[in-house]
Amino acid sequence: MNTEHTLDRHKDGYRSALIKRIGNRTPGTGDFATAIAGLDLFRRDAPAPPAVCMVPPSIVLVVDGAKKMWVGGEAYAYDSSRFLVTSLDIPANSEVTEASSSHPCLGLAFQLDQRMLAELIAQGGLPPHNERQSGTGVGVGTVTDAILDAFCRLVALLDEPQAIPVLEPMLRREIHYRLLLSDQAEKLRQVAAIDSHGYRVGRAIDWLKVNFASQLRIDELASQVQMSTSSFHRHFRQLTGMSPLQYQKWLRLSEAKRLMLNEHHDASTASFKVGYESPSHFSREYSRMFGLSPKQDITVLRDLASA
Repeated sequence: MNTEHTLDRHKDGYRSALIKRIGNRTPGTGDFATAIAGLDLFRRDAPAPPAVCMVPPSIVLVVDGAKKMWVGGEAYAYDSSRFLVTSLDIPANSEVTEASSSHPCLGLAFQLDQRMLAELIAQGGLPPHNERQSGTGVGVGTVTDAILDAFCRLVALLDEPQAIPVLEPMLRREIHYRLLLSDQAEKLRQVAAIDSHGYRVGRAIDWLKVNFASQLRIDELASQVQMSTSSFHRHFRQLTGMSPLQYQKWLRLSEAKRLMLNEHHDASTASFKVGYESPSHFSREYSRMFGLSPKQDITVLRDLASA
């Protein structure tokens, strides 16, 4: 029997099973949390223009349809044959390129554990490490039979909730191992190794996420993560597609949007809470990022929610 044909048949079987299981658990367009920590399912019934989002370290697997992620002006297209992986918290724009009511875009997002990656790397038994830097903190990899098989079994656990505490940890570990065997392994290694630039940039991002409203001093943050200012700035931009100051601005504006939408703050109050000294400056930067003024954007989002 032709080995390649057999693998293709297995892959189609896993994909069909995932389409059915994800379809049954996504009643309409949206993102759906599950009983498994870090696992979200999604469904889109029509193409959609790029929408601002923050992608945590994760793998995004599309089982039907197609999507595109924009990071730093660069597009990363992925579909049922290619997965998206991010090794850091990446500000991005997510676009749905193929979807319809009869064939919706279906898939899952699964957050990755940096500590687990480091443990697996330390244990050895993986292919030799390529010392070459692997560029940005986002990449597109080839979906393998083993990756699909592991996710098929993980999603199937949602139908057996009593088994989740016992079997989910083993499947989570297997998925991380499979990714370290994939063609995107270097992307994950670059932030798991404690002596790497990616790991240090990741520490800086952790600080920014907690202290985004504070004044940012690049030289102090660089020193805190044991990098020179020039090296820190260069590697931060390479991995995230933006400078540290732009990253902080993204965090501030996103948090302001949450405060206005979920906690009903007015634009002026939200701007001060996230670190802006001038509401007019905040409004200009908000409009530049989201395409609408704060008031217009929140009104549109509330109207959509009501509809």
